[in-house]
Amino acid sequence: MKRVFAIGAHPDDIEFGMAGTMLLLREKGCEIHYMTFADGCCGSNQMDAAETARVRGEESRAAAARLGATYWPPLTHDLEVFYCKEQLAKAISVVRAVRPDILLVPSLFDYMEDHVQTARLAVMAAFCRGMPNAPCDPMREIAENPVAVYHAQPHVHHDSMGQFRKPDFLIPIDSVMEAKTAALAEHRSQRDWLDDSQGMDAYLETMHSFCKEMGALAGGGTTFAEGWSRHNHLGFHDEGFDPLVEMLG
Repeated sequence: MKRVFAIGAHPDDIEFGMAGTMLLLREKGCEIHYMTFADGCCGSNQMDAAETARVRGEESRAAAARLGATYWPPLTHDLEVFYCKEQLAKAISVVRAVRPDILLVPSLFDYMEDHVQTARLAVMAAFCRGMPNAPCDPMREIAENPVAVYHAQPHVHHDSMGQFRKPDFLIPIDSVMEAKTAALAEHRSQRDWLDDSQGMDAYLETMHSFCKEMGALAGGGTTFAEGWSRHNHLGFHDEGFDPLVEMLG
């Protein structure tokens, strides 16, 4: 059994870009884990930060349950995801606790810094999983198993400069699209927020359009897909270790 750890920046990021692949991996018998680095506290125009974080935490737990995933609590607040020793130490501790074989993280070329810093911290935490002298909070035993790191597509498939980012490979998700949509629908508080802040009216339909764009790239009768890019293997595993492609094709 392979362990899969999906780390997003904010509540609902995993559902937008990773959940279809996670559901397929669960069908293959994988153990699924779920964490957002930030708690979503800034994602509302109606509630204060504490209430927003509470509501979005409940939504994330419900979404993780729909995905059949073990939920891990966030490590910091929105807009406070920084590449620093303290946050790296927390990230290393969680990665050592989960001991993933497959790590799913945001793009390094995403449109906002919380996403980019989450990707950097998650990747470095995996890199340091087996270093006894690396900072770790709370302290946990090192993990020495190989871990393959894969980056999801940036939001709307374009980087911070507006350039389209082509994925290394695509995973067709037609068979699990209904379940992916149901998981995203658990984030009910985001319906108005995404419309107000980013013009994403009907956020479920927006997610569908993102996946349809990748499905069109995949071709072969695929309607919906998720795009992925494989991280450099150095420091993580042997060059030939590619479990996501091996299991999902």
